[in-house]
Amino acid sequence: MSQTLSEFDLIARFFDVQALTGSTDNPFIPLAIGDDCALLAPTAGCQLAVSVDTLVSGVHFLPDAPADRLAWRALAVSISDLAAMGAEPKAFTLALTLPQTNTQWLQDFASGLASAAQYYGIPLVGGDTTRGPLAMTLQVMGEVPIGAALRRDGAAEGDEVFVSGYLGAAHVALDYLATVQGGQASELLRAYYEPESCIALGMALRGMASAVVDISDGLLADLGHIANLSGVAVEIASELLPIHPTVVNLCDPALALKAAATGGDDYQLAFCVPADQVPALQALPFNVTRIGRCRAGRGVTLDQKSVSHAGYQHFEASHDDAR
Repeated sequence: MSQTLSEFDLIARFFDVQALTGSTDNPFIPLAIGDDCALLAPTAGCQLAVSVDTLVSGVHFLPDAPADRLAWRALAVSISDLAAMGAEPKAFTLALTLPQTNTQWLQDFASGLASAAQYYGIPLVGGDTTRGPLAMTLQVMGEVPIGAALRRDGAAEGDEVFVSGYLGAAHVALDYLATVQGGQASELLRAYYEPESCIALGMALRGMASAVVDISDGLLADLGHIANLSGVAVEIASELLPIHPTVVNLCDPALALKAAATGGDDYQLAFCVPADQVPALQALPFNVTRIGRCRAGRGVTLDQKSVSHAGYQHFEASHDDAR
């Protein structure tokens, strides 16, 4: 059902800051939704970490994706960038483009967004709505103590390479969902719509990890950013990859490995740690797996074979599925 609503009516009805956070008493946000700008008050001694992501129907998600789950995914994948920097989430904005004002879709979307915002403790402070093909752009803001931000350019020869959680399920959700039933389908859907966004792990890695990246375009492709910016070779062993158990059950070994190594959409953290920091890392209460090591050289190798462009790239014509 469609209903004509002005932009201001839409914002007031579906994106009220109190409904999204449960509170307006936040020292970081002196002024939120309702004026021309939000006013923010970053904590003394901290830097502001800012990232923006756009999700487009038919490219990043299926056109008939459930609105509430889509909202959770949109916020979670955006917050993942904060996790990769070791930043604590503080606020976000949303620019939402809609083909029409479908009130049921908006209610479901706002409900999912509120649930995700409350789960991550990050309030909505502003945004924009406009008419057009369905798309959403989220800007997330976080704080990290000065000098403590995690980056991609600090890996060194001899560092161990780790990854959090499990890999491959979100990618397989797209390729196999139509043929998967029952509990396995639920596991794949959860991995796709509710990625973990490893905020607590990212914050714990401050002062420990030498380089960090979140896995959006595929493990090997995203490790390539670390290799390039750090000036090292990243060597990965396929037998060490923590492939999601559901992927192992559904796929033959070659497809399971491909999903884990290049599929993308996992939003786990891949990171490098100096050897003397490994015992401290392993003492942390997180599921992390050692998958390789940094060596002298350049690029990324899997089982000693060089890989390049091993992941999703937005402007290649062959990539026409929703991610």
